[in-house]
Amino acid sequence: MDVGARSHASLAPKTSAADATATPHMDALVIQGGRKLQGRVTVSGAKNAALPVMAATLLAPGTHTLRNVPALADTRTMARVMEQLGAKIEFKDHVCRIDTTRITSLEAPYDLVRTMRASVYVLGPMLARFGAARVSLPGGCAWGPRPVNLHLEGLDAMGAHLEIDHGYIVGNDVKLKGARIHHETVSVGATAQIMMAATLAEGTTVIEGAALEPDITVLGQVLIACGANVEGLGTRTITVHGVKTLTPIDTTIIPHRIEAATFLAAVAITGGSVTLERCEPAHLAATIEKLSEAGCDI
Repeated sequence: MDVGARSHASLAPKTSAADATATPHMDALVIQGGRKLQGRVTVSGAKNAALPVMAATLLAPGTHTLRNVPALADTRTMARVMEQLGAKIEFKDHVCRIDTTRITSLEAPYDLVRTMRASVYVLGPMLARFGAARVSLPGGCAWGPRPVNLHLEGLDAMGAHLEIDHGYIVGNDVKLKGARIHHETVSVGATAQIMMAATLAEGTTVIEGAALEPDITVLGQVLIACGANVEGLGTRTITVHGVKTLTPIDTTIIPHRIEAATFLAAVAITGGSVTLERCEPAHLAATIEKLSEAGCDI
C-alpha cells in the first residue's frame, strides 16, 4: 500500500524551548519536521484484539498459540494474570503460547487487575468452564458507576448471580444458561465478555446491540475455530449456541488498524510515500476512502 510514509525524523534529545517547561524527570521526544516520510513499516498486532483472545484460551484446556501479539505492558499484564490462575505462558518474538490445561486458581487479584481494566475478561471464561470466579473490580471498592456494569448485567442475565465482596466480583456454583441480552449502550468489552461466557453455556444466547469492531469479529472467529457455534459476527445481533467443550487453537492476531491509519495520515500530511506491511485494508476502508478523496494515491 503506497501513500506516501515512515518517518526518518530525528528523535535524538536536543535543547529546545520545550525543555524550559520540562521537569528534571520528564522524558521528551523532540521531532524536527519538514521532511517527507518514506520507507516501509510493519504494523503491530492489535492489542485490543489480543487481550480477549488471551482470556478466551481459558475456555479450552490445552496449549494455544497466538501469533503477532504485540509486546506491550498490557499484554504482559494479561500474561501475568493468566499465570496467576495457573496457566503456563511462553512469550517470545511476538508469539504467545498459553497452556490452560491445569488452572490452579480462580482469583484474579487487585494488584494485577487494577493496572489494566481488560484483565476482567477472564471472568466470563472462568465462570463458563469452572462455574466459579473471584476477580477484582478494575477500580477496587470505589463508589459510583463501574466500568464493567454491562459485563455483570449480562452474566447475571445468564444466571451467574454475581456478588461484589470487598472490591471483588464473586461467583460460586454458577451454571450459565442462554439468555437474550440487550445493550442500550454498545460496549466492545461487554460484547466480548458475554460471547466468551456463552460458548459453554447451556442453550442459546442472543446479544442485541453488539459491538461491530473488528476485534469482536476476530474473537468470534477464534471461538469458532475452537469449536464454538457463533452467528451474526459483524452485525448488531450476535447469537451463540452453547457447546459442551472447546479445543485449543493456533491463530494470528490482526494488525492494529489505528496504528496503520496513523501512519497513512502522517505520510499524507508530509507528501511522502510508504509501504505498510502486515496490515488489513478492509479495516482501513474509511481512512483509505477519505485520503483518496484528498488526493492521495493508495
